[in-house]
Amino acid sequence: MRFIHTSDWHLGKSLEGHSRLEEQTKFCEEFIQIVDDNNIDMVIIAGDIYDTSNPPAQAEKLFYKTISRLSDNGKRCVLIISGNHDNPERLQASSPLAHEQGIIILGNPLSKTEVSKYKNFEILEAKEGCIKLNINNERVVVITLPYPSEKRLNEVILQNDEDKERQITYSQRVGELFKELEENFEDDSINLAVSHLFVVGGEETESERPIQLGGSLLVEKKDLPQKADYIALGHLHKMQKSSQRLNAYYSGSPIQYSKDERSYTKGCYIVDINKDKEITVEKKYFKNYKPIEVFKCNGIEDALEVCEKNKDRDIWSYFEIKTDEVISQSNIKKMKDTLKDIIEIKPIIASKEYNEEIDVKEKSMGELFKEFYEFSRGVEPKGELMDLFLDIINEEGEAKDETY
Repeated sequence: MRFIHTSDWHLGKSLEGHSRLEEQTKFCEEFIQIVDDNNIDMVIIAGDIYDTSNPPAQAEKLFYKTISRLSDNGKRCVLIISGNHDNPERLQASSPLAHEQGIIILGNPLSKTEVSKYKNFEILEAKEGCIKLNINNERVVVITLPYPSEKRLNEVILQNDEDKERQITYSQRVGELFKELEENFEDDSINLAVSHLFVVGGEETESERPIQLGGSLLVEKKDLPQKADYIALGHLHKMQKSSQRLNAYYSGSPIQYSKDERSYTKGCYIVDINKDKEITVEKKYFKNYKPIEVFKCNGIEDALEVCEKNKDRDIWSYFEIKTDEVISQSNIKKMKDTLKDIIEIKPIIASKEYNEEIDVKEKSMGELFKEFYEFSRGVEPKGELMDLFLDIINEEGEAKDETY
């Protein structure tokens, strides 16, 4: 049996207000092609389908269209669980229609599907947190644990406030649940586990929304399902193996979602496995549809030259410019007219440091804010921004007066 493991699509996600939907559409097309070309029997998507609990309509449309094509009207099993970014009820709302096409969507821990028969596979048994299937005459048992927040595990208030103790308590709770679900595994079946967790030791990136609070929502490796032949994980955006002993993998996100993700390649895992526990895990890399670049320039002329050299590339760009003076609005406009999709222009002022002593009493809060903003950003704050800042200052001043 051959399956593909992916996660963290984050459909609808933007980069500093810039839509990534065009890149996400290209990824979905490539992913469908990879699945078709590699004769995949089962698709596993391990959470964070969307970037928010209330995704834009275009993102939902892209998701439904993609999974429908992946299932090929019941010829291929598609299994989807929710992540910490997803609204589990909203994600699972389409289950009645999806189920008709062999698409299994599970929103909450211990969610279940229904027994059913499709063209190329069959759901033999459907229990809370467990699905037993027949795929290509292979018996497959999958235990599932969609993102288990404390609320979703009915642990809203933990008894011990110590971070260390809270971590142990949460991890043990997850471990106990996995042990119960593992009782469904069979000696002569392919035994898989799918979840959306933060396993201790995993490598994070900037674009992940933290699900651990002071370490309280981390899961120890010993609390993962020990009897699983393969554990498909979601949450961390870098492809990585989370355990030396277990076949536990994060597939990572398919797209660079932050600056620090530009240093490694995106992809997914294609896994061949049989009931004799022979397993092959292959990395399959995706195209970089629109790279994120960080340009470090010596002066505005250097920055303008970089813009000219890259003007025909389809990229997101960040600029760090060493300069002795504030970058003028005309030069900023010239950069943006030459190279589209510049996310940030950050001046690095080389001639002075912003640590000189200032007599605060001689300057208003507005003047101090204006000076700091101009120093750090290289441009004066716009009128609307200044108005907002002054409104906040005035409101705080009024609140203090009322207190006294």
